[in-house]
Amino acid sequence: MRYWLMKSEPSEYSIDDLVRDGVSPWFGVRNYQARNYMRNEMAIGDGVLFYHSSCAQPGIAGIAEVASRAYADATQFDPNSKYYDPKATPERPRWFHVDVRICRKTRLMSLAEMRSYPELADMRVLARGNRLSITPVTPQQWRFILDRLDRPA
Repeated sequence: MRYWLMKSEPSEYSIDDLVRDGVSPWFGVRNYQARNYMRNEMAIGDGVLFYHSSCAQPGIAGIAEVASRAYADATQFDPNSKYYDPKATPERPRWFHVDVRICRKTRLMSLAEMRSYPELADMRVLARGNRLSITPVTPQQWRFILDRLDRPA
């Protein structure tokens, strides 16, 4: 089992949306490294830290799990989608995604709180200049974060 941090802008798709939907495709990823994580490395049951980004209070907002193997992201074929890719075809898709299933909404562990823990200093999401929407999380980081999320801030 592996662990991941997956970023979503709450104005696009929030933890509350995932709570409502239960399961959702993680669509619209247009970064090759993030795509490769989903296509080549994610497996059903992998743990996901659902992270709100590009908002007033970024941070971890919930726990989810990978619920499907990677498959072609249909938004790449839709000319009306902001995620449309004219170079992609159904025969040769360029972009893939996985489905994500909610486990639980949590208190928000803010970016500032995450930075305050020396145990998380090596997290990719905390690295200067990191822009990836999906990053691996070590088992130690996963356990540390889950332990802290079960405590008051």
